Amino acid sequence: MDATTNTTEHEAVASQPQQRRIHAQIPDDKAMLRAAAELTRDINTARPEIYWPDMIGSALVGYAAMAGAILVESTWAAVGLSIVSVFALYRALLFIHEISHLHRDALPGFRTGWNLLVGIPMLTPSLMYEGVHTLHHARTKYGTIEDPEYMPLALMKPWSLPVFVGIAALAPIALIVRWGILAPLGMGIPALRRFSWERFSALSINPSFRRRAPDAKERGWFLFQQVGASAWAVFLMTTPFWLGWRPLLIAFAITAAVAVFNQLRTLVAHLWENDGEAMTVTAQYLDSVNVPSFIAGIWAPVGLRYHALHHLIPSMPYHSLHEAHRRITERLGDTSTFAQASHPGMIPLVNRIARSTMGQRDR
Repeated sequence: MDATTNTTEHEAVASQPQQRRIHAQIPDDKAMLRAAAELTRDINTARPEIYWPDMIGSALVGYAAMAGAILVESTWAAVGLSIVSVFALYRALLFIHEISHLHRDALPGFRTGWNLLVGIPMLTPSLMYEGVHTLHHARTKYGTIEDPEYMPLALMKPWSLPVFVGIAALAPIALIVRWGILAPLGMGIPALRRFSWERFSALSINPSFRRRAPDAKERGWFLFQQVGASAWAVFLMTTPFWLGWRPLLIAFAITAAVAVFNQLRTLVAHLWENDGEAMTVTAQYLDSVNVPSFIAGIWAPVGLRYHALHHLIPSMPYHSLHEAHRRITERLGDTSTFAQASHPGMIPLVNRIARSTMGQRDR
C-alpha cells in the first residue's frame, strides 16, 4: 500500500508537533519516489557555467568585504562590510555540500579550486565532508546512532537547542587548534594523529561518531588538504605578531557568525523526531524540510532550502532543485505526501522543535 492512501492520517500527525511521529512505521510512497525519478532525469547534470561563477564570485565578494572591514576606520562601515562578508562566505562555504555529492568525473577541477579558494582558507577542507556526509544519506543509517549528522534534537531537553546553536561560535578556535596545533603534533605522535582523525576531522554533530581511516585512494587527496589547512592555520597564528590582533579577531568574528548561521540552518534542516529507528526513504523525507519561499534562499543557499527533496534525489545539482520541486508538486498536488515536507520558514520550524523539547522536561 502506498503512503498516498494515508495522507489524511499523516496530516493529522503533522499538525501535532509535540507528538512524536513513529517514522519506522511509515511505508514508502512509491508514487512519490517514481515521480521524483521520472520528472527530473533531464535536469540532473551539474552545469559548470553555474557552479564556477557562483562559487568564485561568492568567495571573492566575501574576502573583499572582510578586507574592507579590517581596513576601514568607521565602526559602522566595518559592521556593514562584515555582514556582507558573512553572507557571501556562508554561500561559498556551503559548496562543500555539493562537492560531497558530485561524481568525481563531474566538474573537473572544481574540488581542487574550491579547496584552494574556500576550504583551506576557511580551515574547512572538503575532506571534513567527503566520505562523511554520504553516511547521512545511507538507507540504513539515516537517523540512527551511525548517522554522523543526526541527533534527536526534538526529543532532547530544552537547553539542548541553545547549546547546539551557541557552540558553533567556537568553530574558529576549534579549527585553529585542529589544524594549527593537533595536525603538526600528530606528525610525531601517531596516537594523537589517529585521535584527531577519528574525532575532529568531520563536520559531525553526533558525538558518538568516530571516523574510519581513509581508503588508500583517498589518502593523497586528503593529505594535500591537511597540509594546506595546517600551513594556513600556523600562518594565521603568527599574524598577531606582525599585523596586530585586529585582522585576526575580525576574521574570527566573521567566521564564527558563518558557523552560527550554518548551525541555525542545520537546526531546521530536519524535524529531528527519530529516535534511532531505521526508516524508509519516505520517512526520511518527512523528517526533512523543504522551505520553498524565496527568502529561504538567503539563510539556506546553494539549494539547501529544498533539503527534504535533496534526500529524495541526493545527486540532483543545487541549481535544479527549484525546478524539480515545481514539477513534482505540479504532478502530485498540494495534498500529497510530497507536500507534507514543505514548511513556511525558519521561525515556525524553530518553534515546532522548541515546543517538542518542552515536552521532554519531565521525562
